[in-house]
Amino acid sequence: MDDSSKISGNTEVSAEAAAFHWSCHPLRKRPLVSVLVTLFVILAVAYVYYSFDSVGFALLTFIVFSLSLARYYFPTHYRLSEKGVTIKTPTQTISKQWSEYRSFYPDKNGVLLSPFAEPSRLENFRGIYLMYGGKREQILSLIGQYIGEQEKSPNGMSS
Repeated sequence: MDDSSKISGNTEVSAEAAAFHWSCHPLRKRPLVSVLVTLFVILAVAYVYYSFDSVGFALLTFIVFSLSLARYYFPTHYRLSEKGVTIKTPTQTISKQWSEYRSFYPDKNGVLLSPFAEPSRLENFRGIYLMYGGKREQILSLIGQYIGEQEKSPNGMSS
């Protein structure tokens, strides 16, 4: 009984080790832009405070800016494994299986995973975007393997 628990424990560790992890933190990548964005937020909050003479509106402005820029100010952690994709931000964790994606579109900053086989206007709303964080080749290679394997499986005749 002890031997089987050791084996299953090792299997879990090796499956975890097979996963590819990376983080992306845009704030650190471009320090000058980060200072300018922060100054803009401070000036916008101050402008709202003095324009409306209201701490409430200034606080609301700060909250809106903070939430909209959260992916810029805080690191995003990514994980690719045989099971799927996991994206962890300070406010949420998104986990999706590879079977949900049928195509992907790389650009200079990241890659969009799309649930559609053909380009669609809805893919920006239903897909997920992974930033490279300096690991472009490894990420595209893994995504190509996982999404490419699905296309090789028989799913009916194509026209």
